[in-house]
Amino acid sequence: MGETPKKTETVDVTVIIVNWNTGALLVECLARVVTTVRDLSYEVFVVDNASTDDSVEKVRERFPAVHLIVNPRNVGYAAACNQALGQMRGRYALLLNTDALLMDGAVTALFDFMEETPSAGMACGQLRHPDGRPQNSVAPFPSWSTLLTSEAFIKVFFPSRFPGKGRMETHPVEVDSCIGACMMVRKTAMSRVGLFDERYFFFFEETDWALRMHRVGWKVFFVPAAQVIHRQGQSVGSGVASRKFFYRSRYAYFRKWHPKSTGWIFVVIFFRLLVNTLLTSLGVLLTLGFSGGLRRRLGVYLRLIAWHLAGCPEK
Repeated sequence: MGETPKKTETVDVTVIIVNWNTGALLVECLARVVTTVRDLSYEVFVVDNASTDDSVEKVRERFPAVHLIVNPRNVGYAAACNQALGQMRGRYALLLNTDALLMDGAVTALFDFMEETPSAGMACGQLRHPDGRPQNSVAPFPSWSTLLTSEAFIKVFFPSRFPGKGRMETHPVEVDSCIGACMMVRKTAMSRVGLFDERYFFFFEETDWALRMHRVGWKVFFVPAAQVIHRQGQSVGSGVASRKFFYRSRYAYFRKWHPKSTGWIFVVIFFRLLVNTLLTSLGVLLTLGFSGGLRRRLGVYLRLIAWHLAGCPEK
């Protein structure tokens, strides 16, 4: 990782990675940082949320220059990031998920864009599947329109504002918010809006951050020249537990930004969950139960419905 900057020095970029039981992914992620970040001074923080695998040992053994913060319990993504953000010496923070792999020039492309665009508070690059297929890299702010239609619909009818994976942009475009797998944030923007809101345990913390930046005049951009491989979902999983995190954060977002509509929003979201459950049930029947993927999805939906009916408890 090169020579470690002195503690009083300012660096170009502070790379921050939050880890929870993804040791193998973490090692690959860090290795890509080392091999792809060139011509920039940087430091790296890994915040471990009480992993029970060998993540911490791997970092200490293979990447001794990393600033390692080991939490005695899982405090969530937002709180863990804030621990490192409070110590950063970079003019920019690069927030990176363990399931994200930087491609050559990705960080430089984001850094150069931020340097050339003083109005930018946050920027992200193009996320791709390991086979090269593009992923959605940005998202519109959650609202009644996104609940009553879908993000895919919005991206079709407003492609310049919400570029989707079906349309390949060649130049940076202003967007609502970034997908948080890999994004660069200006430190002076953080000084204005504050750090992550820690009521979000996981999911929606970057959306909330982007909205707060927009509201005080900072802009958010998608920079397609910054290419990142994203092994989607491997850092948090795709089962019932991760979906509960998603719903809790979604409701927290609406309670914060749309408090008068919270009750109706719960009804709409629950209705959509019921529709998805019914459609998946139909798919299971039509395939005579032979589709393992549909059966697993139905099981997740049924457990989420039961969880909602129980009042969305923490456990």
